[in-house]
Amino acid sequence: MIFDTHAHYDSKEFDEDREALIASLPEQGIGRVVNVGARLQGSRNSVELAKRYDYFYAAVGVHPDDCGDMDASWITELRELAAHEKVVAIGEIGLDYHGFGVYEDKVDKYTQKRWFWEQLMLAKELELPVIIHSRNASEDTLELMRRAYEHGIRKAVMHCYSYASEAAREYVSMGYYLGFGGVVTYEGQRKLTKVLEHVPIESIVLETDCPYLAPTPHRGERNSSLYLPLVRDKLAAIKDLDPSEVERITWENGCRLFGLE
Repeated sequence: MIFDTHAHYDSKEFDEDREALIASLPEQGIGRVVNVGARLQGSRNSVELAKRYDYFYAAVGVHPDDCGDMDASWITELRELAAHEKVVAIGEIGLDYHGFGVYEDKVDKYTQKRWFWEQLMLAKELELPVIIHSRNASEDTLELMRRAYEHGIRKAVMHCYSYASEAAREYVSMGYYLGFGGVVTYEGQRKLTKVLEHVPIESIVLETDCPYLAPTPHRGERNSSLYLPLVRDKLAAIKDLDPSEVERITWENGCRLFGLE
């Protein structure tokens, strides 16, 4: 079975067929899904999905693009949501510097860093792993994750990893996982192939980030966990492993990351 460690089935793109699609996942080889909150409402919705489906789990957190109005009451609610037994992580949290100077409503770096750190410390308090979003913010993310490690954050996944091999090796040295999805199948992405060649399979988890980032040949379509075999097979080719081995090892990695049997 395949473990989709990062999905957004609460997104509006699934409004027309959410129930039917989710119900079909186990018979298509998808054994577990972590639905990840990006906003407070998304975190609430993720918990509701986890309550409804045995094979769904939830992460709760506030994405850096949505933390501009954040205050202490949001941390309080995230703490309350995380008390549910099927909440397995705080996320997705992090830094996103894409679009500075382009988008007027872009959250400033100081605010992003502040609430990233506050949510990291919430994860430490609750002894939960963290799911990290980082876009165009490699140096600042790595610096904060070094600090987080020093403060006792021992379980993390760098969601949709997109940086160089040097940073990947440092994250792996701290015991953190790297998440890979449809982007690894895109033509011309040699940087990720190089990262995957050097990172041990024991440090990799599969993810979709659905409804976004569908793999080739479905690029541009709505993504779902049903496309993960394409990512598994690409990873198997890069690592020179049988797809069944990639499936087994990444399943075990996901279970270790989130503390599941």
